[in-house]
Amino acid sequence: MLLNTKQIMEIIPHRHPFLLVDTIESMIPGKSAVGYKCVTYDEPFFSGHFPDEPVMPGVLQIEACAQVGAVAILSLEENRGKTAYFGAINNARFKRKVVPGDRLRMECEIIKQKGPLGIGKAVATVDGETALTAELTFMIQ
Repeated sequence: MLLNTKQIMEIIPHRHPFLLVDTIESMIPGKSAVGYKCVTYDEPFFSGHFPDEPVMPGVLQIEACAQVGAVAILSLEENRGKTAYFGAINNARFKRKVVPGDRLRMECEIIKQKGPLGIGKAVATVDGETALTAELTFMIQ
């Protein structure tokens, strides 16, 4: 493990219950990061999504991937203390449900950046099976 939850919170502004990354396994600052979210039944969103069949909402899966990308981009010295905001979500595809007990592995590779704008290629998997792919546009402020 490269970064634990406390260290992640030193880089990005998210806090419980909206911090959706538990650990960062590997990172190349400004280029890419791989992180994990251990999905537990105690997640607040499961009480309503859905009570009889808990499923992690797709938008929260995308947010979790974006947080992994934000760790990578905000780890650069020139971006310390800034926030990475969403600019767009493109080509999002959901391939499987994410449910309690899953360990969501999230990769985000920064594929383009010009000034404060950039694009990250996100892939989330569970046990090697793709759960989500998307392109995430961000703006750093």
